[in-house]
Amino acid sequence: MNFLITRITWTNGSRINQYVFAIIITIPLLSFGMVQGWLSPMITILQSAEGPSPEPYTDSDISWMASVTYITAIIFGAPMGYLTDRFGRKVMTLVTTLSLIVYWQIKLFCLEPWALILARAVAGIPCSSCYIVLPIYLKEISDIDLRGALGSLLILNRNIGYLTSYICADLLDVNTVLWLGLLVPTVIFFVFLAMPETPEYLVKQGKVDEAKTVLAWLRGVNVIDRGVEQDIESIVRVEKQTQADSKSVWKIVMQDKPTFKAFIITTIIKITQQFDGYLIVLIYAGSVFDRASESISLKLSSNKQVILIGVVQLLGSILATCIVEKTGRKLLLVTTSFAVGVGMVVLSAWFYVTSSGIWLPGWLPVLAMCLCIFADAAGFQPISYIIITDLFTFQMRGTVSAFANVCAKMSNFVQTKWFTILCTMIGIHWTFLFFAIVCFVACFYTVIYFPETRKKTIDEIYSKLSGKVKKDDTRIDSTP
Repeated sequence: MNFLITRITWTNGSRINQYVFAIIITIPLLSFGMVQGWLSPMITILQSAEGPSPEPYTDSDISWMASVTYITAIIFGAPMGYLTDRFGRKVMTLVTTLSLIVYWQIKLFCLEPWALILARAVAGIPCSSCYIVLPIYLKEISDIDLRGALGSLLILNRNIGYLTSYICADLLDVNTVLWLGLLVPTVIFFVFLAMPETPEYLVKQGKVDEAKTVLAWLRGVNVIDRGVEQDIESIVRVEKQTQADSKSVWKIVMQDKPTFKAFIITTIIKITQQFDGYLIVLIYAGSVFDRASESISLKLSSNKQVILIGVVQLLGSILATCIVEKTGRKLLLVTTSFAVGVGMVVLSAWFYVTSSGIWLPGWLPVLAMCLCIFADAAGFQPISYIIITDLFTFQMRGTVSAFANVCAKMSNFVQTKWFTILCTMIGIHWTFLFFAIVCFVACFYTVIYFPETRKKTIDEIYSKLSGKVKKDDTRIDSTP
């Protein structure tokens, strides 16, 4: 039995273990946020003659550093769902954390271009696994009424990682930041050794008694609690049905009508979220600040600019964590995708009008940029991860998550490599207008086709997708 379960126990139905476990599970994503956030404030330093490398970095070096992570993320992301189902959520989380340790160690060893490109390539592993393994792990240890709030911790902790890197880069020397980056995954790796596997995966392995113990520990109740017994029986029943069905996951997706609808909804929302322009706004933030400073007193250093962006991201994530279980997934997704679209329209119009020689206030693009970043972090982005665990049974989450992640990383790679070329061809204003159209399409699609999943079981969601009215509430996937 896991050390943690034998040492930390609560009674009378306290679910504090779920909150603590959820925070620990999402710390690898905090570490990955530090990985991603480290590059932005370091580009100027790396390209300077006084930088840590014997030779200044070229634009080509920086380009490869920014994009190679997404190449390896696609390669490693493809089998990640299978590996998660084969070896378990805990083992793959340990692999994720270990890859983060290797990443920081490479940079501590050498800061020459080849070493940083190699480190960024290694970062492709957590770039995939953090968004595949961790949401599944998190969902399967969360009660049905907590999975939205706890799921939003993923993006919250990632944005804390971003902001931590931005602030540390502004206050500390390069080597100190690297040691701090290494400390986080190293500590959490040893903490994870004491963490339990999810009840659903334990049932899949035939460890029903251990699954009961873990579920009871998560809920702060006795192992003989009737609710625990019922939920474990439900998981066992679904597992037996799956074993009796010889169909592959993809065959089920293609042949089962509600599952296919859920797959289409997930894919469309995930791709539209990646093409909402959020990533490009982050890349172009410095340019927007520079243009804005021509008409208002907004003289911020590059580091102060990215810190401001990090604060806006974090505020959006905090809002999502606070309200996602109150508003529901659908309302939050509709409002935030629309808000991002409005911000993109304003950015597009500002760039177009000012390029024609007409004066517009400099605070306008800054406000629009902050709106995009805030709204994306407050709903559009976290919901795109939460719905995958809401819409699929535990037998299918790994495979569908891996597919959605590959689509997301391909989108990221295309944007980072081709955005500048596209802007040269058609102009930045038309590019931002394209992003706005994507956001409004996502908003409209969500209103028409997306089913509310808050506090709904898989049975209830699929009944709605298939157009059937469910008369009884048979709980098939209401367990963590």
